Amino acid sequence: MVRRRTRWTASAVAVLVPLLAVAGCGDRDGAPAPVATHGESSTRPPTAPTGIVPAPPVPTGTDGTVKNDHEPGPREVLVEVVVNGGLAGVRNQLIVHYDGGYTSRSGTESPRGGRMTGAEVAELRAALEDPAYAKVPARPSGPPVADGFQYVFTHRYRVVVAGDGARPPALQRVFEALPDGGPPTSP
Repeated sequence: MVRRRTRWTASAVAVLVPLLAVAGCGDRDGAPAPVATHGESSTRPPTAPTGIVPAPPVPTGTDGTVKNDHEPGPREVLVEVVVNGGLAGVRNQLIVHYDGGYTSRSGTESPRGGRMTGAEVAELRAALEDPAYAKVPARPSGPPVADGFQYVFTHRYRVVVAGDGARPPALQRVFEALPDGGPPTSP
């Protein structure tokens, strides 16, 4: 009987010691960490790590599209496209600003820049602001292409991930409006 109690006690200690260690942890400022029980939430809001400013809430309409009355400045980012993957495992980037200036990075090479014409910028903005683009799924729905590329588009607050292969027409329109045919896919 004593042996059985000893086993149970050893098991309980093995489970409780890590729990007690976690419960005794506190914030950086020395305040005890809030403990939430089942069905309750902590009374203290979570804090962001030092130096990180939380993003403002995303204004959306009833149809799920992003609503933003802010008129962007010429040097603000219109769209950022990052391409990952492929046989060589690339990670390249294209950033286009509202004024038409753009920067393209390929791997560890120095960035190269350029400028789109006013008509080209207007075409890209129209493609990004098209209601059909707002309905493009945030993630691809088809099977991934082996050793294919993954494209991550960020326009305002919306992120769309696309792969190689068939694309919705609204997304293809954005691809075609990007300078230099989009971000480079070579390493």
